[in-house]
Amino acid sequence: MTIHIGAKPGDIAETVLMPGDPYRAKWAAETFLTDVRLVNEVRGMLGYTGTWNGHKVTIQGSGMGMPSLSIYANELLRDYGAKTLIRIGSCGGMQPEVKVRDVIIAMTATTLGSPSDSIFREVNFAPCADWSLLSAATEAAKGFDVDVHVGGIYSSDTFYAERADLDEQMVRHGILGVEMEAAELYTLAARHKARALAVLTVSDHLQTGESLPSDQRERSFGDMVEIALQAAFA
Repeated sequence: MTIHIGAKPGDIAETVLMPGDPYRAKWAAETFLTDVRLVNEVRGMLGYTGTWNGHKVTIQGSGMGMPSLSIYANELLRDYGAKTLIRIGSCGGMQPEVKVRDVIIAMTATTLGSPSDSIFREVNFAPCADWSLLSAATEAAKGFDVDVHVGGIYSSDTFYAERADLDEQMVRHGILGVEMEAAELYTLAARHKARALAVLTVSDHLQTGESLPSDQRERSFGDMVEIALQAAFA
């Protein structure tokens, strides 16, 4: 057990999917895994372990934002021996060609700041996905009836941002979408010599104002989870 994860030794798989919402972790585990059991409920941040096509998988909520994800990713990597962490979550579309319900596979994750800034000091570290996961997810996505975009995303440290000028520069430089966790996930994976990827469903769009109705989110998120699972075990 760690401070934030109450799982026992052996409870956590080497492959962990990390949605921000603990109830999305519950839904994904019950929908896609077999022999599912609850392995963590400390502070209500639910984690489940089961099997997918014979492979042991853990789905652990990470909370919102890089500081929260950093806690869970650190403990999973350092104390539970996780080797592959894949974020499955929602994001806001930023480019005109990116539509609501599309899937973004994040090659890189730009950020204004993360919990790792104090380590790098004056250096601008460039967080990027693991190539084997990125290529496997891109290949897996071809089997789904969903539009997929591969490229850079922006990990913001604020949800209610008021920097229209910053958004304009992200769009200008080809950033596909915005979320709040992937940059720190990629940084921690590099530090611990693990694999990391973010597979994201576009739930709203910063330019058009369109958003995915709540009753349609689970159906749309299913493709994202399947792509992540196939990539993990390709």
